[in-house]
Amino acid sequence: MNTVVAIFIGGGLGSVARFYTGKWMQLLIPGTFPYGTLASNSISSLILGVFLGATLLNGSTDSSWRYFIAIGFCGGYSTFSTFTAETFELLKSDLVAVAIGNIAVNLIATLVLFGAGIWLGKQL
Repeated sequence: MNTVVAIFIGGGLGSVARFYTGKWMQLLIPGTFPYGTLASNSISSLILGVFLGATLLNGSTDSSWRYFIAIGFCGGYSTFSTFTAETFELLKSDLVAVAIGNIAVNLIATLVLFGAGIWLGKQL
């Protein structure tokens, strides 16, 4: 598969998945905390960890899949810019504790899930 096409398709699918994850989380847990972004970033970190643990760390993957999954899908599904904008809005609304909680939970959750994904991927 062509590199640009793999990234394009993966990124498009990841972005659509992020959109629906955000909508679903807002219905599931309404409120001011950005659960949709947290879910997308966390799930993307887990997927990337599993993929890297199962393939790249063992040197056993076609680069097209790396572009499709790691750069495309996970890049489209995760969103640092939205995380930053939502945190800024929380700060602007004087929800400082919620903003700090958002930063802490995102960093901890994504690191833990990425590590868990690496471990799971190595088990495959």
